[in-house]
Amino acid sequence: MIRLVTDIPATTGPSFGQEIVCYESPRPTMGIHRYVIVLFQQLGRQTVYAPTGSVWRQNFNTRNFAEIYNLGLPVAAVYFNCQRESGSGGRRFILC
Repeated sequence: MIRLVTDIPATTGPSFGQEIVCYESPRPTMGIHRYVIVLFQQLGRQTVYAPTGSVWRQNFNTRNFAEIYNLGLPVAAVYFNCQRESGSGGRRFILC
C-alpha cells in the first residue's frame, strides 16, 4: 500500500479527504514491480481503521479491504511499473 485516503468529496481531490495511511514512496528491491491505485465510491462517511502489523503495507489485500468496508467494485484504477536502477540506488518509473 502506498497511501489510504477516505471521504474524498466527489468534486475535489485527495487533499480534501481523511488520510488514514500517509504516503510512502515505492521501494522495489529488484526487478519490475507493478503498483495499482484503486478508487472506490463510498456509500457514505464511515470510520476506517489503518491496518496493523509489521508487514501490512507489503501484504495489503485490496479485495479484503473492500469487502470489510462494503465498497463494492472499484470505479477507477490506474497502474504503473517501477524498477530500481542497478548501481545508483535510484528508481526508474515506467508509466503505462
